[in-house]
Amino acid sequence: MAMLTIKDLQVYYGVIQAIKGISFEVNEGEVIALIGANGAGKTTILHTITGLVDAKEGSILFEGNDLTKIPAHKIVSLGMAHVPEGRRIFAELTVFENLKMGAYTRTDKKEIEDTIKKVYKRFPRLEERKSQIAGTLSGGEQQMLAMGRALMSHPRIILMDEPSMGLSPLFVSEIFDIIKEISESGTTVLLVEQNAKKALSIANRAYVLETGNIVLEGDAKELMNNDSVKKAYLGE
Repeated sequence: MAMLTIKDLQVYYGVIQAIKGISFEVNEGEVIALIGANGAGKTTILHTITGLVDAKEGSILFEGNDLTKIPAHKIVSLGMAHVPEGRRIFAELTVFENLKMGAYTRTDKKEIEDTIKKVYKRFPRLEERKSQIAGTLSGGEQQMLAMGRALMSHPRIILMDEPSMGLSPLFVSEIFDIIKEISESGTTVLLVEQNAKKALSIANRAYVLETGNIVLEGDAKELMNNDSVKKAYLGE
């Protein structure tokens, strides 16, 4: 059974229909990429899954729970974390305080300390800067902090929205290596990313979105060799 099942999802902003009855699945252990141009509806899908936007129709089942009936603040405790577009760190708090905020649904202090150690091991730069005000970090370091903060809730699935946006090529490669590591350590990943080539290179499967519809889906490597995908998203 799929870990996450989206069925016949429809989302509106006022009278504008942003998502037009899409369905897709994410299986445990997969990296699934959602690719498409700006305005295709990728971020809206993530926001609807995590309860930040209400669905008009359809269901979002996460391990048997219909997320459309659960308040956003309770979804994290079910085992889902969201790394939002633009990182959205707490700029005036330190790196360490940001990470602690990511564990707000957890109560076992020993487990929280152990998770912080694991995050520091995965992101050594965060440990070096743990007392630094987060807003003074570079863009790439802020992205690492946003990912580390999400991992603090010990998620079974992590949703990432444009993790490479605004980063230097060096940081982009580093961030994608980390996403791959997160997946290989057992966390399922749903990835929204405009850098389609990078996304498809680490994904198992992918869905291509255009104006609120899924127009293509399949094995990520096959989609990378699809002529229409190459032309539209890979610059080939």
